[in-house]
Amino acid sequence: MGIATGFQLPASPPIGLLRALVLLARIARLDSVLVPDHFQGFIPRALWDRRFSWLAARYPHPHAVYDYQVLLGYLAANAGRLRLGVGVTEAKRRHPVLLAQTMLTLAHATKRAPILGIGAGERENLEPYGLTFDEPVGVLEEALQIVRRCLEGSESIDFRGKHFRLDHAVMDLPVPRGRRPDVWVAGHGPRMLRLTGTYGDGWYPTVVGSPEEYATKLAAIRAAAAKAGRDSDAVTPALHQYVVVAPTEREARAVLETRAGRWAALLTAPPDAWRAVGAHHPFGDAFRGYVDVVPERYDRATLERALAAVPPELLGYGLVVGTPEQVTARLRQFARAGMRHVVLDLASALASPKLALYGLFVLPRIARSLAADA
Repeated sequence: MGIATGFQLPASPPIGLLRALVLLARIARLDSVLVPDHFQGFIPRALWDRRFSWLAARYPHPHAVYDYQVLLGYLAANAGRLRLGVGVTEAKRRHPVLLAQTMLTLAHATKRAPILGIGAGERENLEPYGLTFDEPVGVLEEALQIVRRCLEGSESIDFRGKHFRLDHAVMDLPVPRGRRPDVWVAGHGPRMLRLTGTYGDGWYPTVVGSPEEYATKLAAIRAAAAKAGRDSDAVTPALHQYVVVAPTEREARAVLETRAGRWAALLTAPPDAWRAVGAHHPFGDAFRGYVDVVPERYDRATLERALAAVPPELLGYGLVVGTPEQVTARLRQFARAGMRHVVLDLASALASPKLALYGLFVLPRIARSLAADA
């Protein structure tokens, strides 16, 4: 069985470009298009200039992000057979009943089942807006139970949890035939993997260090599914994968040396990876990367020191880097580890207009190669 390939949209202006990218994904016969759910982006304003990315000259605001619900509704009219989804949201800003209603509405507007990617959340979308990042996994566990009740069409929902309470709540919006939304859990740690196996229709991690790590975590998910009385293969093994692709390996590797490449390493390489090369993360040994970063809390001097501190061994950590052939070969390694659906995020588009266009040009080739694999 071949690998399904999707595309991650940036969810930033201009909106007409996003519609064009959806049409490109249809022409390329991709399987899915996902959009993020953020109040702000991961790149600090203090770094957002031409030295960081050519896009800064055209789009001066790195935190200009569309609401995913409205955006997916806008894109649905042109989606055709593409699966649309959010990758990912959380249940601190979005009540779980609202999440279920959004996905059910999208199921009525599209030809295929939408994807609800959901995780424990990120600090940047919570703390600056007066929300706490306390007990995120506990919130997610209760939310998953409620979302599943909504999608099952329960006549009324009573729920008494620590974080949510429902009293004869209803969600009567019917599931269109064959288009029941899938719930993909963005899990990495042991407890999150257990939740994925217990409640998820799919597993949607990001920044997995190696195919071996992927296989180990997938085995834990399947064990959790079996323990919950589910088919151990009930969970679709997916992956959100940042990709740096260029005509030559040298050009691709050069992207990792840029300020954007160094910032990526600060957000992707976990503390134990830093310690393994004899270094300490400049934001602290407990810093977990994109989960913990709040971009506007750092001044320019702190950010410059952090960029300079990235060890060369960590450049490209968790990314797939190289020519289209090398990218495809690496993704096949994840496929042999169990992956069945990959959503590609073209990180190299930040480097130059040439690489942005090149990534879009070769994306269909990579997708065809993966789809053809037995």
